[in-house]
Amino acid sequence: MSDRTPTPDPAEDRAFFPSPYSLSQYTADTTNFDGLATEEKYTGGRWKVLVIAADERYMLMQNGTFFSTGNHPVETLLPLHHMMQAGYGVDIATLSGGPGKFEWWAYPHKDEAVTATWEATQQGFKTPHQLSALLASGLDDYAAIFIPGGHGAMNGLPFSPDLRDALEFFVRNDRLIITLCHGPAGLLAAGVGRESNPFSSYKLVAFPDSLDFGTNMEIGYLPGAMPWKLGERLTEAGMEILNSDMSGATTRDRNLLTGDSPLAAHQLGKESALALLEQFNQ
Repeated sequence: MSDRTPTPDPAEDRAFFPSPYSLSQYTADTTNFDGLATEEKYTGGRWKVLVIAADERYMLMQNGTFFSTGNHPVETLLPLHHMMQAGYGVDIATLSGGPGKFEWWAYPHKDEAVTATWEATQQGFKTPHQLSALLASGLDDYAAIFIPGGHGAMNGLPFSPDLRDALEFFVRNDRLIITLCHGPAGLLAAGVGRESNPFSSYKLVAFPDSLDFGTNMEIGYLPGAMPWKLGERLTEAGMEILNSDMSGATTRDRNLLTGDSPLAAHQLGKESALALLEQFNQ
């Protein structure tokens, strides 16, 4: 487990998974799940959560290598566990309509909450809706949009007019917007083709640039420098990042709920379930 050399991914030229050492530091067989925030359940049958999953696995780094990424399973499935257990349905969409991609090397194989949620949603991730088709049919029955973390969220989501239009609907109609770690990259889409980003002035927490461009390269989690800095772009768009480290922090500003890392997935899930029940329980 002392090897800090990124592990080759044989499916693509010069593509890499995180090093054995970095995985020993950043992943585990279980999560910090210790129960639900409430036993209250929504039983109305209408309201759902729209999940926007990454559909591109490979991030092209500045040195010409690829990072084999996707959505982080803990950051995706643990928040969803709380929302689903609170009684809300889930629909999964990608930009292309192709399967959602996961950083499967981070899957916690002995975690019952994550496993139960994967079993309930895996078909949806493998055969998702195309976001443009959902936009055409209307988003009226969605109480929240959830953009999971994982570096894969930085690949296409920040540049998508479809995601821009979806986010506009959720802001305009006073719905919840939930994201964590690298998922806030998706908030950049709200500014596509506009002079300013509607999330300008919002406060949030996200994965720190200092780790991605420091420790994560030093320990071989990443095979090189990422193409751009998440925090830097969010700040340039007018958002205020409250954290400088990875501690499991969460925050809420208006209807935007965010978490800083996989360590925040459990708490963000609890806060999201409570927010849904408070606002969408009829």
